[in-house]
Amino acid sequence: MKRSAVFVAVLMGSCATALAAAPTAGMKAAVADTGRPAADTARDENRKPAEMLAFGGITPGKVVVDLLPGGGYFTRIFAKAVEPGGRVYAYISNAADARIKSQGKDPDNQFADLKHTYKTLGVIHGDLNEFVTPEPVDVVWTSDNYHDLHNAGLKTDIAKLNQQIFKSLKPGGTYVIIDHKAPDSAADDVTDKLHRVQEGRTKKEVEAAGFKLVAEGHDLDNRSDDGSKRVQDSDIRGRTNQFMLKFQKPRH
Repeated sequence: MKRSAVFVAVLMGSCATALAAAPTAGMKAAVADTGRPAADTARDENRKPAEMLAFGGITPGKVVVDLLPGGGYFTRIFAKAVEPGGRVYAYISNAADARIKSQGKDPDNQFADLKHTYKTLGVIHGDLNEFVTPEPVDVVWTSDNYHDLHNAGLKTDIAKLNQQIFKSLKPGGTYVIIDHKAPDSAADDVTDKLHRVQEGRTKKEVEAAGFKLVAEGHDLDNRSDDGSKRVQDSDIRGRTNQFMLKFQKPRH
């Protein structure tokens, strides 16, 4: 009996990364927030935000960083999901700020409306290689951005960024990466040519910073996407096969 119990425990542990948490009522309410723009809600069917909140463990009271938030799709949802007691930081890179300035706009105004609407939200402008947060955080999240960190435009030292994220997290904090999946056999320049990244490469880079992989999600699997097309191609845009990885900073 003891041997059977041990076998069951080991089997359950080996399956832990495959188990998916169900979205809570609070998570569903954050997605249903009427303040979200129609352009965002139109993407929900493919992006599955409630399931993403569950996978990321974005719950009330958490301090979350949305790294490279784009137009704020997840930022808005996070800002509701962490209520009450939590905070969200949108981390905008210097490269993104430079692009905004080149368009004749003021980077400080980019999320001004969001900061007014969502009192839990703060904005950080900074160098990715010097990533730092105002306080220790529970979650650093980046969606469909990790591949770009390898490309010339962001001028990122991947190893240093991952180390800085590690330092900014609380013990037991998590680093969530979601991205367009490239075959692991793909050449390294796939990040620029197709805007995808190899899952195996991502795991190695993040684990090298001291993280432990604790969960892999499959809500964004699309087996009809073989990873050979650019993610912007019309017949696959918005429906790419994506990996979901959650890494944890050890508690001790």
